[in-house]
Amino acid sequence: MDKALETQILAAVDKGFDSQLDFLSELVSYPSTRGNEQLAQNFMARELSDRGLVVDRWKIDVKDICDLPGFSPVIGNYEEAINVVGSHRSQSAKGRSLILNGHIDVVPAGPLDMWDKPPFAPSIDGDTMYGRGAGDMKAGLVANLFALEALKACGFAPAADLFFQSVVEEECTGNGALACLKRGYKADAALIPEPFSETLVSAQTGVIWFQVHLQGLPTHVAYAGDGANAIEAAVPLIEALHKLEARWNAPAHRHADFAHHDHALNLNIGKIVGGDWASSVPAWCVFDVRMGTFPGQDMAEARAEIEQTLYQAAEENAFLRANKPKIIYHGFMAEGYALSDDKSEAARSAIKTLEGAHETVNGTTLDQMAITCTTDSRFFGLYADTPALVYGPKAEAIHGFNESVCLESVNRITKATALFIANWCGLEKI
Repeated sequence: MDKALETQILAAVDKGFDSQLDFLSELVSYPSTRGNEQLAQNFMARELSDRGLVVDRWKIDVKDICDLPGFSPVIGNYEEAINVVGSHRSQSAKGRSLILNGHIDVVPAGPLDMWDKPPFAPSIDGDTMYGRGAGDMKAGLVANLFALEALKACGFAPAADLFFQSVVEEECTGNGALACLKRGYKADAALIPEPFSETLVSAQTGVIWFQVHLQGLPTHVAYAGDGANAIEAAVPLIEALHKLEARWNAPAHRHADFAHHDHALNLNIGKIVGGDWASSVPAWCVFDVRMGTFPGQDMAEARAEIEQTLYQAAEENAFLRANKPKIIYHGFMAEGYALSDDKSEAARSAIKTLEGAHETVNGTTLDQMAITCTTDSRFFGLYADTPALVYGPKAEAIHGFNESVCLESVNRITKATALFIANWCGLEKI
């Protein structure tokens, strides 16, 4: 790219950055937790349309995607699960097409009194914006849009088809991104600005969510010896799952990108409920589990091993032997994905293009990292033969209290994204 144009694009990002922060503040103010994304998606649809993109806004139909590879069992009602895609269609079509993907959904805020300020009243303190979703990942979603705005301010548009995706369901299934594939949105590469501190994600773990249901034998606590405590029955099962976690993390089991990581796969007992009365032996218990998997790990085999682990542990318990645990899968059934495993020319070229954009903005080489969680990149990389680059700003306390994002980092990501689009797609005069 011509150096003068490069400088012009970077200056355009700076000139529009105050507007970008205003936009981000408004977007963070929408409490777009699962099932409540509609107002935020309405806002995005209006803004994309106002900027000249052709907007496709639709409700996800589970029947359309439930038989596709990568589908995760649905949690809750999908009546208000709305995706928004803004399409730019190139006049010259001389460049390579691109998907800019980001998710609008955020995780629950938790107890409000544990936040310094209300989570959906975004605030800026120096170089930091606070608010639920500011980091994960509305700052990245907005960076995608304002990278395009910077090109437009310079009198250019991408010289290839480009699809701006604002999807739901990333935090619990990924079915929003899957629905975009089903709807026909495909491209030569995808860029997803998840908040991983301006590094390129080389690999990510997979995730399995499941529930374990236990039934006990209720009785008055005075005769506890005659009953069976369903909550306490969960203890040996949880211990058995942690032993499985240790086996899966063993060096011989690891994907190459995680060879240095002693504990990449994390088991989490995220929720446990049970019983009805303090003086009654609990008759029931349900606990929710999150388990990680490595890229390349077969999900059917992983599920079978989880089930075998639980049933074997049940056989070693007198009560559970006669009252087998029931296992229900819900939410994430996500395979791991490694961009590093993609040896295609498209992947090499996309990475090289992003490396160049990053180096121009930062003056340093682009670092790569393997992460111990999942993103929507797996859908593009595993099921659409599309290299998916995860590269976003620096954020703190995502999924925690006082979530925040570094604004200087957002500025740099926006600049690098604008240069990446320009070099990957090419440019045409508006």
